[in-house]
Amino acid sequence: MPDAALLLENITCTFASHDGDAAGYTAVKEASISIAPGEFVSVVGPTGCGKSTLLNVGAGLMAPSSGKVKVFGKTLDGVNHRAGYMFQGEALMPWRSALSNVTAGLEFAGVPAAQAQEQGREWMKRVGLGGSENRYPHQMSGGMRKRTMLAQTLIRDPDIILMDEPFSALDIQTRQLMENEVLDLWMAKRKAVLFITHDLDEAIAMSDRVVVLSAGPATHPIGEFAIDIPRPRDVAEVRSNPRFVELHKAIWDVLREEVLKGYAQQKRA
Repeated sequence: MPDAALLLENITCTFASHDGDAAGYTAVKEASISIAPGEFVSVVGPTGCGKSTLLNVGAGLMAPSSGKVKVFGKTLDGVNHRAGYMFQGEALMPWRSALSNVTAGLEFAGVPAAQAQEQGREWMKRVGLGGSENRYPHQMSGGMRKRTMLAQTLIRDPDIILMDEPFSALDIQTRQLMENEVLDLWMAKRKAVLFITHDLDEAIAMSDRVVVLSAGPATHPIGEFAIDIPRPRDVAEVRSNPRFVELHKAIWDVLREEVLKGYAQQKRA
């Protein structure tokens, strides 16, 4: 079998405690997740359970307290240069135009300006923003900014795409358009995707596999489900598929108790 595109192996992440507890706070404990080349994997779990922590470890932005990260069979040391990261919050530079934001990664990598501009214009067309190259972030809607961030992430053709609840702030119509946009772009090149979401419908509609995390602290995978719904999929239409309904019930049966645990913990905090 080929090496996993991204392997998180027995990852534990412990942070210093604000209350003076010498043991600290263990956000993630002995968690293992593997994403094969070309596979779209979503991770769901209660709010605050450590989903983004795992993504940051996979990106090389955070070193785990213990465990290993492997990228195509090689142990990761430092930033994961084979990954593109689309953040949950706004990640555009307000002083740059949309096109300049999209091409920033190429510029930092030393790509000649003319070549970067050409690639940037092509990517803006791919995400439906042709003609909006000179707009600044404050002149764009939330959906347009997300499309710009998507082009910014994909323009460097990463082998692994990391996405942290990228559409959570959008209205439902724009969100579904963006979800289908991502699926179309992913189907064209089939890169490995690790997608973090709190929306179970979104996870099932988009993924090859859904991993369920326990409530924190010491979060870890407690369930894994293959999404055997044929592709291509429309994220709105697939929700009426009988298999979608079956999978939703099966995953929710595992996730529901953890969501209630997480909610109770937040109320006590």
